[in-house]
Amino acid sequence: MAKTAVGLFENSGLADEVVRDLEATGFPKNDVRVLGESREMAGSGLMSTPHTDFEMALIRDLTAFGVIETDAEDYVQGVRRGGVMVFATGSGDKTEAATEIMNRHGAVEVEKIIASRPELPSADSGEALPGREQSVQIGRDRSSGSGARLFVW
Repeated sequence: MAKTAVGLFENSGLADEVVRDLEATGFPKNDVRVLGESREMAGSGLMSTPHTDFEMALIRDLTAFGVIETDAEDYVQGVRRGGVMVFATGSGDKTEAATEIMNRHGAVEVEKIIASRPELPSADSGEALPGREQSVQIGRDRSSGSGARLFVW
């Protein structure tokens, strides 16, 4: 059964560090993906077709491997605000190790994305939002954890 560790990072520099660490621990390059919204995307206004297509495709892809739609929309908001997502797909211990690597590099908690601030919250701010528990999602089951999440599909 395939598992995917997903982490959202404030910028491409942090995402690059995660990818380097993942590859250093033996993750094949083909099993690690990085996704951020291109700033040079033609017609990239909020209501543009390329922008809308990008967001809808990302939500569809995330929900395909178990992310609940509200969390998928939160990830899209994080990317819209300049964040970069890293995906690492593998089996068992490898993806759990990938989640730990992502958290060491400050993966943003999805719950913090919905904050009213216009920019991504600092991953090391230590602030918690009232009313939503921190969580890890495995399939559709949630349990306590940090910013990066592990999905089974």
